[in-house]
Amino acid sequence: IAKRCGLSVDRLQFYRNAARDVASLDKSIQARQGKGSSASGESNDKGTSMADLNAKDTSPSPTDLAASQMLREDVRRLIKTLSPKEQAVIRLRFGIDDGRPRSLDDIGKKFSVEKERVRKIEARALLKLRQPYRNENVKCYISDL
Repeated sequence: IAKRCGLSVDRLQFYRNAARDVASLDKSIQARQGKGSSASGESNDKGTSMADLNAKDTSPSPTDLAASQMLREDVRRLIKTLSPKEQAVIRLRFGIDDGRPRSLDDIGKKFSVEKERVRKIEARALLKLRQPYRNENVKCYISDL
């Protein structure tokens, strides 16, 4: 066979060994039978296939990861258009840096101001962020606009 295919005997043996380890994605994977509730071996479960295991992969796709990173960068650029005080309030209020949103009271204590003052700063900053010339770069991420 090796001579007819133009391969060396070693190479043909390598391909044969590699082909022996190939398994179908539709092949059922059975759990081991042992002690426990299914020890009698009377289980009606047909097992899980390799295709089922791959279909349940919940990790984000590379496209989703890239879009998420681009959105994060664009939001950071958008926030940089605000005054330093407004930037700090928005970052803390929505947990942009650490993923932990803060209450108006917590932010007020941090800056030694009343929570009503923090609320006004937040409202003014959000109003600025809604201005069309500022938010042009992030509109593409929202399909409802």
